[in-house]
Amino acid sequence: MNSMAAARKIIEANKNKALWSSLLSFRRGIAFKLFVGGLSFYTTEKGLSDAFSNYGQVIEAKIATDRMTDRSKGFGFVTFASQDEAEKAIEEMKGRTLNGRVVFVDYAKPSINTGGGIPIARGPPEPKADD
Repeated sequence: MNSMAAARKIIEANKNKALWSSLLSFRRGIAFKLFVGGLSFYTTEKGLSDAFSNYGQVIEAKIATDRMTDRSKGFGFVTFASQDEAEKAIEEMKGRTLNGRVVFVDYAKPSINTGGGIPIARGPPEPKADD
């Protein structure tokens, strides 16, 4: 069963218009995800969620961490249920202090998959033929 058929089945079972709009917005890639920079290394995901929940329904709060040390990288993301809530959070939280640090808040840019992982050593470049 493809994802759209599964979504329709859920919609028909629940007959909930709010659920439909949520699924549709996530399906289309429209996210009300905010980038939060300048976080204290002591800020937790729960603390981030609590700080932003004053402005609307927080669906997810994530803090970026270093893979090796598992320490915060000093930024994170907060996803809201609606665009109005996200805009209100940007207006209210940009330049505010959170855990002793002034934070920067704006819409998150779409992620670009660069392949990631460890670079592969391929040896020296091939010599070019002189023209």
